[in-house]
Amino acid sequence: MVTLFTGFLKNPLIHSILFFLAGIPFLFANTLEVCATCSYKSIREAVQIAQPFDTVLIQKGTYKEYNIIIDKPLTLLGDNYPVIDGQNKGEIIKILADNVTLDGLFIINVGTSYTEDYAAVRVVKSKNFILQNLVLEKLFFGIYLEKASDGKVFHNKIIGDAKEEYNSGNGIQLWYSNNIEVDQNIITHVRDGIYLEFSDFCKITNNTSSHNIRYGLHFMFSNDDIYQGNTFQNNGAGVAVMFSKKIEMYDNIFKDNWGSASFGILLKEINDSEIVGNVFESNTVGINIEGSNRVNYKDNDFINNGWAIKSRGACYANLFTENNFLYNSFDLSYNSKLNDNKFSNNYWSNYTGYDLNKDGIGDVPYRPVKLFSYVVNRTPEAIILLRSLFIDIIDFSEKVSPVFTPDNLVDAAPKMKLISHD
Repeated sequence: MVTLFTGFLKNPLIHSILFFLAGIPFLFANTLEVCATCSYKSIREAVQIAQPFDTVLIQKGTYKEYNIIIDKPLTLLGDNYPVIDGQNKGEIIKILADNVTLDGLFIINVGTSYTEDYAAVRVVKSKNFILQNLVLEKLFFGIYLEKASDGKVFHNKIIGDAKEEYNSGNGIQLWYSNNIEVDQNIITHVRDGIYLEFSDFCKITNNTSSHNIRYGLHFMFSNDDIYQGNTFQNNGAGVAVMFSKKIEMYDNIFKDNWGSASFGILLKEINDSEIVGNVFESNTVGINIEGSNRVNYKDNDFINNGWAIKSRGACYANLFTENNFLYNSFDLSYNSKLNDNKFSNNYWSNYTGYDLNKDGIGDVPYRPVKLFSYVVNRTPEAIILLRSLFIDIIDFSEKVSPVFTPDNLVDAAPKMKLISHD
């Protein structure tokens, strides 16, 4: 009997029939229309009655609803951006099923709570979801992914009205969520624009995160992630990347992150990673590094920062090659007498050496650490002397005979011309 059944399953015709039957839920999917004059007046009612793989088409209008639970595969599709108004009563949409799509909705007035992280859209333990073309305003948390996987957060606009950290939430939050694509979103005026914790193999691409209270991007304990083509501008403290490994950060812009404790990006306990092709422009500190090892910094532009790079110690086997350091007050700040990092073939706008054999490489090694940066690290008030003749003299003396900075902290092959990163 078992042999007959096995042979039955191996029959190509039977295989085709079973495959066809598996697709029947899609073939018989219906569209349930929601509007003031439709059979379904509320979104919640249509979602409850809908069968798996149905589409709930929401016509233009305002729907005062919250706590909409989606526990089956569905598509919620807005026609001309219908407004779902949560009236500040709590979470608005919660997804608990696989294969759910939200598309073209305008969601406002998420409730604020000091005990629960209310979100405009929460996805819990779901796979193969798509959240796209959403506009979220007047929110606590925007999109919150909780133990979700294999989903896409695409082309959404998230606009908060955060004033202080303690009573605001994040724009897009991933918690224990893997294989997520976050692409082409605009996030502004929230606490952290994008936040990841314990989330691996995620792609954060082509987003703009600006004017947020704390960080444009904040993630920790997340590995094997890619961040590419994003703009993080004018945030409270730029971007924080912590306690993670195998991170790839390519072609991002970190700009206009100013403040006494601000930076383009903070790297803390980051190992075996790539930071390539990024622009750090007009930040208090371009990159603030602490306890990060075996990171490749290549093809980056550091332009008009207070400090291009601040190394705060415990950083080993890092490689800085073919970067441009342009018009920074300090190219490099270093607080250790030991150096295990390598600088090579970078362009330094402050370099005054020569190139007698015309090979494009300076004949005199460049020392990127000024003695004055060492002084400012210990006595910040000394910064008022930055442009004085006395400071130029002590910097020159340190360059000639290093006492406070590592002897081997040099770029032995500085480029004579600006490096093109097109």
